[in-house]
Amino acid sequence: MDITIHWTFLPHHDPDASLAFYRDILGFEVRNDVGQGKMRWITVGPAGRPDTSIVLEPPATDPAITDDERGTIVSMMDKGTYARLTLATADLDSVFARLQARDADVVQEPIDQPYGVRDCAFRDPAGNLIRINELR
Repeated sequence: MDITIHWTFLPHHDPDASLAFYRDILGFEVRNDVGQGKMRWITVGPAGRPDTSIVLEPPATDPAITDDERGTIVSMMDKGTYARLTLATADLDSVFARLQARDADVVQEPIDQPYGVRDCAFRDPAGNLIRINELR
């Protein structure tokens, strides 16, 4: 069986700030940008990897979500506990330096974890935790 991750979704509060983070700081290419105002769905992904995308979307737009659930989601986003994404790179120190120099919200500097990976962590403008693992 050949299965890959094609798209994943992350919420945003501010589409322009999220776009600037993923495009200008992480260096992802913009593949689609639909909607207007805060109701925008922006698809980004690593250059040269059209088979893998992240869709940045307004939070809790599913009509089946109640107002109480929507409030919980927004509250969790504000605390940075709602969504996370793990990326990977062959040169963690260079990526970390680039993100730090561009004032990304550093959560954890590069470190060798006891479970066998070396990684660092940032938060995007919506509070999503972005971990970056070093490929070994």
